[in-house]
Amino acid sequence: MRDTILTIVIVINVLCGVLVYFMPDTGNYILLSIASAFTLLAVYDAFIQKKHSLMRAFPIVARLRWLFEEEREKIQQYFIEDDLNGTPINREKRSIVYQRAKKEIETVPFGTQHNVYEKGYEFVKHSLFPTDHHHVEGETVVFGSDKCTQKYTSSIINISAMSFGSLSKNAIMALNQGAKMGSFAHNTGEGGISPYHLQGGDLIFQVGTGYFGAGTTVDGKRVFNEEVFKENAVRSEVKMIEIKLSQGAKPGHGGILPAKKNTKEIAEIRSVEPFTRVDSPPGHSAFSNFKEMVVFLQKVRDLSNGKPVGIKFCVGNNEEIEAMIKTFAKENNYPDFIAVDGGEGGTGSAPLEFSNYVGTPLLEGLSFVYKMLVKYKLKDQIKIIASGKAIDAFDIVKLKAMGADTIGMARSFMLSLGCIQARECNLDTCPVGVATQDEDLVEALVVTDKNVRVKNYHDKTIMAVKEVVSAMGKNSIAEVEAKDIFRRNKDGEIVSFDKVYF
Repeated sequence: MRDTILTIVIVINVLCGVLVYFMPDTGNYILLSIASAFTLLAVYDAFIQKKHSLMRAFPIVARLRWLFEEEREKIQQYFIEDDLNGTPINREKRSIVYQRAKKEIETVPFGTQHNVYEKGYEFVKHSLFPTDHHHVEGETVVFGSDKCTQKYTSSIINISAMSFGSLSKNAIMALNQGAKMGSFAHNTGEGGISPYHLQGGDLIFQVGTGYFGAGTTVDGKRVFNEEVFKENAVRSEVKMIEIKLSQGAKPGHGGILPAKKNTKEIAEIRSVEPFTRVDSPPGHSAFSNFKEMVVFLQKVRDLSNGKPVGIKFCVGNNEEIEAMIKTFAKENNYPDFIAVDGGEGGTGSAPLEFSNYVGTPLLEGLSFVYKMLVKYKLKDQIKIIASGKAIDAFDIVKLKAMGADTIGMARSFMLSLGCIQARECNLDTCPVGVATQDEDLVEALVVTDKNVRVKNYHDKTIMAVKEVVSAMGKNSIAEVEAKDIFRRNKDGEIVSFDKVYF
């Protein structure tokens, strides 16, 4: 095959040379130049380069493999997948975000595409006496236990943790401005508070194991620093503090900021070396057991002048989680909220094994945390935030029924910004300027357009939640319970979630 390809390109090159000899015009010279370039490339592939055996055997032609591989995701998304089989988020789910963000028609014709008799199909049962959705309540929740002096009234839908660094400055600004316009909260992610977060929207200040925006570097290690933390925590924009123990994308691993995305500006905000990969430690250095955690949480609460303080984790060892909540009850001191992340992953870059195989999926993790809080009589004090690929109103109603007080949403808000699920977040090549630090790509994201779409998606989804709840005959979103959500099991029987999870 190598000899055949070489023969073809050489013959074409010779024919172009003959053509130029007899018809020496500009067009033929261009053809000769192109043919000569292909000949040189074929010779290079076949005889000079030794890295790729496929190219040595199939010069030039083998390069098509890399081209198709590079564009595989886009080919799959645009030409192969149907509305329901795309992953991580299928076309139907992506479309509802785009439609609500742009206030386009969001109804669907000709019935559902879902197989309602398939194992795993989920639904709610409606009432013959639906309520008026305009009067359905429960779209806000008050955070703050009896240990907290600055309680915070939050929307039931908020932007989950995504750092500046992971996302572009324009994406962060659009999210925060959208949060301000829609009166909901924006989680900073563990990268600290940047100027782009300070657009007037309410902030949940996340403190991760790297203590970016909350610590300093000592002997090469990141450690918590009270003064640095307090400077950020007492800002008027900061409404709650979240101590991240782990995240669904890579529980037990620590955050990853690729070197290409670690610009000088981001490095300065995080107090790290620019253009180096930044790996957060897998665990916190400020505490090493649950009693020390309680002390640390109270310290953080005091330093923030009494704001709600919570912890975030993906459920791992159930015995550990129960021991932690038992300690909260025994010490009579506890976080104001627990954010439960699902092991199904999230927006951050993660090792394949961690993204696929580490961590408890959200529904199992959420139900376990809820049961433990009830068991130790702490549910009235500790609110639950659930985060794990929630997109539409049914996702939110389902998580509310499982015990969540509010829902943190990351990928869905990225979609509202124009994310096309190119899955290049870790490569700094996001084509729509959401998850990149490439200035040319970032400029493509127009903040004054996307911030409105963020608000629209939030508001339209809240309205959709109310419509679903009203169809169930309820007067408040808070009235939804696990017994109201149903699933078809492997035997084809319909069972309610309270029978499955509680």
